[in-house]
Amino acid sequence: MPTLEIKNIKVSYDDVLAVSDVSLTVPEGKIIALVGGNGNGKSTTLRAIAGLNSVDSGTITFNGEEIHGKPAHKRVPLGISLVPEGRRLFPRLTVRRNLELGAFTRNDKHEVASGIEEMCTLFPILKERQAQLAGTMSGGEQQMLAIARGLMARPKVLMLDEPSWGVAPKFVTKILDVIQQINARNVSILLVEQNLHKALGIAHYGYVIQTGRIVMEGVGSDLLGNEEIKKAYLGL
Repeated sequence: MPTLEIKNIKVSYDDVLAVSDVSLTVPEGKIIALVGGNGNGKSTTLRAIAGLNSVDSGTITFNGEEIHGKPAHKRVPLGISLVPEGRRLFPRLTVRRNLELGAFTRNDKHEVASGIEEMCTLFPILKERQAQLAGTMSGGEQQMLAIARGLMARPKVLMLDEPSWGVAPKFVTKILDVIQQINARNVSILLVEQNLHKALGIAHYGYVIQTGRIVMEGVGSDLLGNEEIKKAYLGL
């Protein structure tokens, strides 16, 4: 059974259609990439899955249960976590406090503390920065913190919206490595990226979105080798 399945969703902002027809599947334990240019509906799709945007029509099913009618705060405990574009950290709070807030659905303090230790192992930079204000970190460090905060909810599906945004090139490779490490822990990943080459390079399967609808899909390596995609998105 797929972990997450989206069928023919349509999403509007103030009667303006942002997503007209998106269907995709995120199987358990896989990295799925949703790629395409700016303004084509990638972020809107993730926000709809997270419950931050309502869907006009279509279905969102998670572990066999339809969830598109549930509010966002009811979807997190089910196992869906979104790391939004631009990170959206609490800049005036410490690294540790940001991590604690990522675990707002968990009541056991010892379990939360154990989760923070786990994140500090996965992201060693955070261990030495726990008392530092999040807003004073570099873009790459903030992205690591944003991903760690998303993991504090112990998701089954982690959605990442443009994790390379505003990040120095040396950190982009580290972030992609971490995404694969997280996936190796049997966390399914739905990755939105403008950088098609990097996203499809680590994805098991990919979907190309254009003007609010899926126009192509396939194994990541196959899409990378597709002449249409090379011309339209990679400039080759």
